[in-house]
Amino acid sequence: MTERETTRLVAWSHELRKVHRQLRDALSVTRASLADGTPGVTATRELLLYCHGFCAALDGHHRGEEHTLFPAVEAAHPELGPVLRALRQDHSMIAHLLGSLRAAVERAAPPDELDGHLDGIAAIMESHFRYEERQLLTVLDTLELAAAPEEVLGPL
Repeated sequence: MTERETTRLVAWSHELRKVHRQLRDALSVTRASLADGTPGVTATRELLLYCHGFCAALDGHHRGEEHTLFPAVEAAHPELGPVLRALRQDHSMIAHLLGSLRAAVERAAPPDELDGHLDGIAAIMESHFRYEERQLLTVLDTLELAAAPEEVLGPL
């Protein structure tokens, strides 16, 4: 195995950590826009923009995992089937929470309600990311997957 091949193999765990970090940052920016927002149309538009971007990024990340990464992991490590099922269940729960957040933002819910939605998403997202990293990073260090990072982990 050449050094370049080894680097590419190790990169999947690095890529996953990087995407998780970017999604955490996006959530932080979204929360800051809510905390710093001034009442009125401008604040609502900004929050819509941040929430839309964050929701789209997180949805895209999960779609990439489910369509490309998880099948590759399961093919190489069938014993991880239960882990992957649990991660898919988390994805479904997070998608539901994101839908509720989008609806609340679109109807201009009060800041405390929006903050509650973000708290719920943050808690589930963080638990999910930590579990995923504990279960998959070692596997990703050796995973052979010929695909673009955007296809595998979402277009961030």
